[in-house]
Amino acid sequence: MKTYKFLMMLLVVVSFASCGDDFLEPVPTAVLVGDTFPTNESDLESVLTTVYDALQGVNSLEITNNNLNHGQQIEFYVTEMLSDNTRSKSGEGEAGQFDNFTVQPTNGFVFDYYRSMYSVITRANLVLENIDLAITDGDRIEGEARFMRALAYFNLVRSFGDVPLIDGPISIEDVETQFTRVPTSEIYSFIVADLQSAASKLGSTTTANRASKAAAQGILAKVYLTQRSNYGEAQSLLEEIIASQEYALESDFREVFYNEANGENIFTVGYVASSSLDSQNFSAEMLNGVGRTSGVNYVTDEAIAALDEFGGDRAQYSKRVDAGQPTQTQVVKYLPNGDASLGIEPTSSDPTSAGNDWIILRYSDVLLMHVEAILAGGAVTQSSNALESFQEVRNRAGLTDIVEEVTSEQLLIERRVELAFENHRIHDLKRFGTAQQVLTDFSNANGHSFSATDLLLPLPQFEVNLSNGLLTQNPGY
Repeated sequence: MKTYKFLMMLLVVVSFASCGDDFLEPVPTAVLVGDTFPTNESDLESVLTTVYDALQGVNSLEITNNNLNHGQQIEFYVTEMLSDNTRSKSGEGEAGQFDNFTVQPTNGFVFDYYRSMYSVITRANLVLENIDLAITDGDRIEGEARFMRALAYFNLVRSFGDVPLIDGPISIEDVETQFTRVPTSEIYSFIVADLQSAASKLGSTTTANRASKAAAQGILAKVYLTQRSNYGEAQSLLEEIIASQEYALESDFREVFYNEANGENIFTVGYVASSSLDSQNFSAEMLNGVGRTSGVNYVTDEAIAALDEFGGDRAQYSKRVDAGQPTQTQVVKYLPNGDASLGIEPTSSDPTSAGNDWIILRYSDVLLMHVEAILAGGAVTQSSNALESFQEVRNRAGLTDIVEEVTSEQLLIERRVELAFENHRIHDLKRFGTAQQVLTDFSNANGHSFSATDLLLPLPQFEVNLSNGLLTQNPGY
């Protein structure tokens, strides 16, 4: 996406609710308007680039429209801040709703995330609808489009439950398709089919910014684990990635986040430093006095305790005390302005136009999913294959004591400290079946109001209103 930021002509055919005049003529999230469509393989490649751009999101440096899609850049609100890992600094406003488990259907971050994922899907549908135009590189183009569509639906179904299934370009008149919620099981079947197809069509890539066979296999394995079925297939997929030897853990944990060319990252969202269009500002937003917020994604006491007890060498590159307010703890991963004491250089002269890529899938996640697949929903495993993968992750963190068995509880802790603040925690808690208890305990200890309702986000009220009663809200909202 970094090197392909263009195509404004084609962008105009992909409409999403962020269009400037949507208050006068509101346009649903997942429809196409206009009459300019790809006519050859070059056009199709260009539309594919816009699919990645939709996931990358917009950094509001030049454009300040409140209805911009921010894609991946606001995911931490609906994942990490909705868990026991992070919170806002003030507990106020729309960000504070995630801290307190009082998310409203009118929450702007929820709407932004929802329409961003449908923007990915809408653009991928345009590629797939016209895939016959691809004469020389059709498999790769189709594979990448299917991977991106599946990833967006995976994000939607995990956060919202049943959602409308848009499997091709639709018009604004297709009201029933736009607003009819489809059961989660059907959405997952659709995701699995897309990822299986993507894995069969894709190969290796020279950059983690583009979808690859390993990326498709890894996300498909996570889908199976989320469904709590097909553990054997998940294990086979993960072992194929491991056996390929294309990826390996970085010896220095810091390099994972501050050296984009490292060999551990399998799929990342690319950002360019000091670019008003392709930079990211999410990491600045997390830091008080650097971004435009008063500090979001601050580390909870519970996450601090977990990192201090179980993090090993990873803790110093995961959290730090806020120098300006020593009672508060910041996320260190993706620091935009560097930290000399940690050997981290700034990625840009302006923290609001940072260049750190966002990691969707990395090799340590593959190793820990491998353990999870072998556990297969059980409480403990002594499998040598599982122990080897688990030990490898811990060894890199300097925790070299020999592991003789792995319990489900140990694995969840290891995922928490290894993948802290990478937007996995809420999904891990739900997948391991512990979300209700863990978040109830967290809520009670901090005076919040968690209930089972909060395990799914509300559908955006904008979409519900636009549907004239077709789009039903999640229970409890």
